[in-house]
Amino acid sequence: MFETLGNKLQDILERLQREKTLTDAQVKVAMREIRMALLEADVNFGVAKEFVSRVSEKAVGQEVLGSLNAGQMVVKLVHDELIQTLGGESKQPTLKNEGNVVFMVGLQGAGKTTSTGKLAKFYKEKGRRVLLIAADTQRPAAREQLRTLGNQVGVPVLEVANGETPAQTRQRLNEFQQQDFRDLVIVDTAGRLQIDENLMTQLADLQAALQPTETLLVVDAMTGQEALSVAKTFDERVNLSGLIITKMDGDARGGAALSARFVTGKPIYFAGTSEKLTGLEPFYPDRVAGRILGMGDVLGLIERAQQADLQSMETKKAEEFDLEDLLNQLRQIRKMGPLGDLIKLIPGMSRALPEGFSIDEKQIHKIDSMISSMTMKERRNPKILNASRRKRVAAGAGTQVSEINKLVKMHEQMKDMMKMLQRMSGGKGMGALGGGMKGAGMKGGRALQPNQVLPPKLPRR
Repeated sequence: MFETLGNKLQDILERLQREKTLTDAQVKVAMREIRMALLEADVNFGVAKEFVSRVSEKAVGQEVLGSLNAGQMVVKLVHDELIQTLGGESKQPTLKNEGNVVFMVGLQGAGKTTSTGKLAKFYKEKGRRVLLIAADTQRPAAREQLRTLGNQVGVPVLEVANGETPAQTRQRLNEFQQQDFRDLVIVDTAGRLQIDENLMTQLADLQAALQPTETLLVVDAMTGQEALSVAKTFDERVNLSGLIITKMDGDARGGAALSARFVTGKPIYFAGTSEKLTGLEPFYPDRVAGRILGMGDVLGLIERAQQADLQSMETKKAEEFDLEDLLNQLRQIRKMGPLGDLIKLIPGMSRALPEGFSIDEKQIHKIDSMISSMTMKERRNPKILNASRRKRVAAGAGTQVSEINKLVKMHEQMKDMMKMLQRMSGGKGMGALGGGMKGAGMKGGRALQPNQVLPPKLPRR
């Protein structure tokens, strides 16, 4: 998501960065182009207009016009305004020690039930005792899905029976809590293909009975402007406290995500980043803004490394880097998520990659299979891989000898690149993935801010 919008904004701002001083006319042209880029990304018209107005007001001020770093200042202004549009500081649901009830509301297909399971996993891993309530009596499949998700996460599921009143549900919840106390209850409410009065009445009655402490709307980022009218209607009837934006890993234009906070006035708490149960992340406006402008997300990269519990690897010189080391590093990287997603978190890489760039994860798995089919002696010393050995390895990996040849050549090229990097760094060995990432993008123990390091001007191939 945001790839098209990000590229357009980066093109506009890159031209400005080359200017030592900016005139009022130049700023107006750039702002008009930014407004068009936002509208083409399906950003709400009012949001685009307000965004450009705020940036323009600051950009034509004395602190920018005539400044030697005028272009870079505009980049910072756009970055700061993106953060504010997305919600400013990151916020999370307010949970007490006990008595927490979270309502999950939304239309069918938005990912509400899946997000309910993900949220249960997220909080269970933080030490919460979670109970799920399957309250969608209109769709038996939804209750079955939540039951499955509950088993996968390892939390109990209380199913609302057909014809059960909200008061009866409250009573059953009280009885369950007396036998097996839970400090966080997450309710998967009924969904519809579209908003109707019956849905809203049902939600209001259940809300009155269970008294939720948080009511979260699950919004599908792929639905564009329609999601905003849905959000406003839900807020008017059930008083939303926050949003969860799903399918952030999709190829939608991103307008709904950029507009949701501004239009509803409600914070975006979480973003769905994959279909896996682990694919729910706290929403950080500053990090999303950085990704849109090609500044990457070094903190996000570090967090993924920490969550994957990467094992530190011994620092090695290039000539000592063998296929066993390559295999270990590939496996560690895969723990952090899809490689294509990781690369885009590196500052400047979104501009260096060709349009439509993607990494075939199957190819990574094939490399793993080929190296795993070798003996430890062959991994440690690839030079002994003669024709007969390569034929045996290919058969074991279910591939062709030509693929083994490519792997060996790739390994040699990696060693050559490591030698070059080591010469540039004064002959120091290569840091391990986990340890090397520890200080990546850090300065004095703190993350570099966008006004300290601007996105590199890397040409698109």
